[in-house]
Amino acid sequence: MFAPIRAFLDALVHQSARHDSLAAARHRAFFATRLFTGLSALAVFPVFLAWRGVPGPLEVFALCWMLTPLLLVWYLSKSGEYERAHLLSACALAILVALIGAVTGGLASFAAPWIVVIALEASLSASRRLIAATIAVALFTAAVLWMLVPGPVSPAFSHGWLSIAGVASAAVYAGGIALANSAFARDGHLAKLASEARYKLLAQNMSDVIARHGRDGAVTFISPAAEQLTGIPTSDLLGHRLFDRVHLADRPAFLTAISDAARSSAPVSLEFRLQREWPASAHRAAPEFVWVEMRSHGIDVGNDARAGEARQVVSVFRDIMARKADALAVESARSEAEKANDAKSKFLATVSHELRTPLNAIIGFSEMLAREDEMKLDAARRQDYARLIRDSGEHLLAVVNGILDMSRIEAGHFEIVAEPFALKPLIESCRNMMSLRAEQAGIQLFTDISPDLPEINADPRAMRQVVINLVSNAIKFTEEGGKVDVVARAKGNEIELVVSDTGVGIPEADIARLGDPFFQGRSTYDRTYEGTGLGLSVVMGLVKLHGGSVEIESRLRKGTKVVVCLPFDCQPAQAAATNQIAKFPQRPGTSGRDELKVRKSA
Repeated sequence: MFAPIRAFLDALVHQSARHDSLAAARHRAFFATRLFTGLSALAVFPVFLAWRGVPGPLEVFALCWMLTPLLLVWYLSKSGEYERAHLLSACALAILVALIGAVTGGLASFAAPWIVVIALEASLSASRRLIAATIAVALFTAAVLWMLVPGPVSPAFSHGWLSIAGVASAAVYAGGIALANSAFARDGHLAKLASEARYKLLAQNMSDVIARHGRDGAVTFISPAAEQLTGIPTSDLLGHRLFDRVHLADRPAFLTAISDAARSSAPVSLEFRLQREWPASAHRAAPEFVWVEMRSHGIDVGNDARAGEARQVVSVFRDIMARKADALAVESARSEAEKANDAKSKFLATVSHELRTPLNAIIGFSEMLAREDEMKLDAARRQDYARLIRDSGEHLLAVVNGILDMSRIEAGHFEIVAEPFALKPLIESCRNMMSLRAEQAGIQLFTDISPDLPEINADPRAMRQVVINLVSNAIKFTEEGGKVDVVARAKGNEIELVVSDTGVGIPEADIARLGDPFFQGRSTYDRTYEGTGLGLSVVMGLVKLHGGSVEIESRLRKGTKVVVCLPFDCQPAQAAATNQIAKFPQRPGTSGRDELKVRKSA
């Protein structure tokens, strides 16, 4: 029965109050009481005419004035000014009571009880300012009736039934106000329950964590999503136990952010690390911390925030590990790009030097041989020039082969063809190839190959290149009068190949970069030792393709020792090692030495 009435009242509510359930309820109560008063006056007017006959001027004015609530309904519906409409209603009622009381006995009039209703009606507004204003209006009305109308009740209005009607109507109206107040309380309670239910539903189903703190950071509420973030029940995070899981370095910033949020109205954001607990089955030596973004807002918890009551803080936590990983990936990509650019510059500088020197020699001596008649070259001089051209060509070929081999290794296109063979004859063959070079440099070259050295299943061509590159490097960086030792022996399930020298050694600052393509110790554009710096890089790549490892020991001015360990059967390791070969340029911090162990000798 009341559904159409409620729908009509809802339609009258101003747009500004429709989204607030309590404000809309106050508007409806205002409309209901004023419509009831105005429509009742319209309904009573014909009955009054039939009973009294022609009304007097005062009666006509009173009945017409009772239609003002309808105007107030129209005003509130159009403007939404609730407090102003309430104050106008109180003033209208005060004027009506004052006029009726002025001619019917003042405070002794049957209309006097309605003075109380003037102030009581304002309780619906829940506005202290409006209630105070209506109390003032009521007291002023009572004072006017007391001072200006002290005389006795007029005989025309001295009937007892009028007093009863006045008191009864005031009591009924006051009862309606009380019912409206109870409706407000019920609506407010239901709105609170609905709000709490929505808040709880939201907090339980959000992936982000919602927490409520005191000013000291103590947690009074935290949503279930915290269990997924931290790995422990939410009950173990209440109080200061969430703070105990914040990284030690981030705790001052955490407390500062909570304090700042409690003091200000602006939100405060902070990124910090929070410890994550792992199940008992996950054995981890050190705790793991996840990066979390916290956005905090201060909220008032007292009835009067201006009185200096304490504020609390609501925070939303979000896991930002993915964002941090993306940032690290961007930084890594930037570092790799810079490293690639540096490598390109170093490659151009090194290769241009290594290519120009032999090419200039080849071109220059070739031109001299072409003009031998003009230059009157003898046979010995022609032989020297031809030998220099050959040496320059071999050097140029070695440079190109080193670049091509390194490129194929890095691209994963260097094919390993494993076959069983004896390593001793291969090492002796390499020694014989390098003996003339060692003799010309005044360096002693020794080999110590274990007689019981077993066969190895590997690529003999790659192994020959490994031995030649290591021995060649050792001879190149050993001064006249020094020596180079090549030792091969079985060690467990591996073959250990050791190439040591008594050369210049490696500076401590360069040890960390050993194995980088195109890197040489003490590298400058005017290097004492020529070469591209690819020898050790090629060795490392080939050894890794065979599933082996390289270890380097060096001491400045005392020499260098390179230890290569290879499994007897390199075939099973070939496929995995091919997929894992380091690309150039390498990741920052690795320098391509995944299987390289470098240390200084004591």
